[in-house]
Amino acid sequence: MTERNNNKLPSNLPQLQNLIKRDPDSYKDEFLQQYRHFLSNMEIFALKPSSYSQTLAELVMFVAQVAHCYPDELANFPQQLREQLHRNATVLDPALRMTFCKALIALRNKGLLPPITVLELFFELFRCQDKLLRKTLYNYIVQDIKMVNAKHKNSKVNTTLQNFMYTMLRDSNAIAAKMSLDVMMELYRRNIWNDAKTVNVITTACLSKVTKIKVAALTFFLGKDEDKADDDSDSDSEPDRKTAKEVMLGHRVGKKTKKRAKKMQKALSVIKKHKKKKKPSSFNNAALHLIHDPQGFAEKLFKDLEGTTERFEVKLMLINLISRLVGIHQLFLFNFYPFIQRFLQPHQREVTKILLFAAQASHDTVPPEIIEPVLMTIANNFISDRNSGEVMAVGLNAVREVCSRCPLSMTDTLLQDLVQYKTHKDKSVMMAARSLVQLFRQINPGLLHKKDRGKPTEASVDLHVRQYGELDAKDYIPGAEVIKPEPDQKEEIEQEDWEDCSDDDSDGSGEWVDIHHSSDEEAQDAETEQLNPEEKLKRAQEVSSARILTQEDFKQIRLAQIRKEVEGAVKGKGKKRKSTTKTVDIDANDEQEGGDLVKLTSIELVHKRPRHDKESRLATVLAGRKDREKFGHKERANPRASTTNKEKKKKKPFMMVKQKILRKQKRSFKDKQVALKNSLLKKQKFQR
Repeated sequence: MTERNNNKLPSNLPQLQNLIKRDPDSYKDEFLQQYRHFLSNMEIFALKPSSYSQTLAELVMFVAQVAHCYPDELANFPQQLREQLHRNATVLDPALRMTFCKALIALRNKGLLPPITVLELFFELFRCQDKLLRKTLYNYIVQDIKMVNAKHKNSKVNTTLQNFMYTMLRDSNAIAAKMSLDVMMELYRRNIWNDAKTVNVITTACLSKVTKIKVAALTFFLGKDEDKADDDSDSDSEPDRKTAKEVMLGHRVGKKTKKRAKKMQKALSVIKKHKKKKKPSSFNNAALHLIHDPQGFAEKLFKDLEGTTERFEVKLMLINLISRLVGIHQLFLFNFYPFIQRFLQPHQREVTKILLFAAQASHDTVPPEIIEPVLMTIANNFISDRNSGEVMAVGLNAVREVCSRCPLSMTDTLLQDLVQYKTHKDKSVMMAARSLVQLFRQINPGLLHKKDRGKPTEASVDLHVRQYGELDAKDYIPGAEVIKPEPDQKEEIEQEDWEDCSDDDSDGSGEWVDIHHSSDEEAQDAETEQLNPEEKLKRAQEVSSARILTQEDFKQIRLAQIRKEVEGAVKGKGKKRKSTTKTVDIDANDEQEGGDLVKLTSIELVHKRPRHDKESRLATVLAGRKDREKFGHKERANPRASTTNKEKKKKKPFMMVKQKILRKQKRSFKDKQVALKNSLLKKQKFQR
């Protein structure tokens, strides 16, 4: 007892807390004394909840830290805190409210509270006008749900919280709804709640009347422009970061030591690492694929777009999301094309993005007569000699991207008019028109003039132009005829018997040496070329159905398909020189570029020499000065020769030549009249 009195346990809560955790039974009386003190303070606090009490805050944290030691006595403690926060959350003192929340977090971490009880209360506390509290609760909610689903998905907790958060998104308090949306999006990005239900709950926020909530939900589906964010961050920190050239120049000055050289190499490695560092794209295509009713969702978004009064940037986000939905899910939203057609003007702000959205919304299941007016609008407004070369090139690029997704929307008359720009004086226009020609050589060469179709290739001969609604389904892998079919079982047996009888010709180890001849592939190609189309089709069907193709087989098929697009269809006679096919290195795991979406660089691609910055221009100037004679008067052959009056004038003092310089300056008409008059009078005087 003497030791306890010396330590002053009733007033020293941290020491008492430490002792209770070590031996709860020995200090139960002291704990009960503090707990009664806590109850009396809670009764006083209930009379005036807006006041702050330092004693109550210390007692709350003390009881929360030792709650696991006395579970029977503190069975009602969590409920008391929850009731106070639920009843007086908006009027509580911010510091005391934060203390209550931290006490509940401590109880939850000790396993004394179920997750749903705490998390639902914390979602309701998002309504409080306390930024620090909202940030703290946001981080804890995300971390707690992550821990709940760490070992396995807790479907019961997830479903209950998702239903509760669905109601929170429709809460009258915009801040609480926005924070709930941020929690759901963060959980999806961390692959904790990456299911369809989470995505479809977020889709409801895209139709919110609150601009911040709508923009946040649209950004989730569209992704952020990470490259732009990196550029902004780089530009902000550019004055503090040295370039590699500056580091090298700094090393040239001063004493050369090993320590300085090592420091320079380290700085160069950091700069090189920073250049290579790239953030992954935040756009996740899977979210758009998980939407239950994309057609209905796109129609609701378009209805909201037609009646919205938001700023232009929000409208662009809506148009972008609608175009992605239409392109990825191949939806029918015919009113969208006349709507976007109004913005297709060269002077329109962000017109390249709008052209991108028009290309994204195009697909081969849309009737050609729906997209044809969009092409005509682009051709009339952009591809005209009254516009600059960049505008014409952007228009041609947009037409190419639209036609690559909906080839039937292009008419032969319009195409032949656009092809004439392949000889335009502007290089960007010429290259854009040639890329359009190259596209139609692959998808529909019949729309081009005969002179523009190019040399017929094997791929162009076998090309079949599908009509609207036609499905080209194959029961074989195109190009599989280049794969050598497996030998029959009888041939395998004969081969084995022949090998058994030929042990004398072996290399002594009883095994045959497999020698690969470089002419094997050429013989296989020659054998394939001798087959007629019916035999090639039959062989491709046999190979596709009789064996499982490996990655090397698919690589060989892709090489053969590329070779078909390069080699001519008519071989042998009429060749001026032997055709050579370049070896193409293809990885079987490579994915096709482009994917579901159109890249903005495909629209903005302008073949034009870029302007030099200051550093590159200075480097060009210095390179031109190298090995060049200096300007100025050369040295005299005879150093004793006399100098000219012009050279003497350069060495004269300025005051001696000042009057002559002033006389040569530009004079007004009045001064010229006076000077002429004085000159004439002077001449007349001398003549007398």
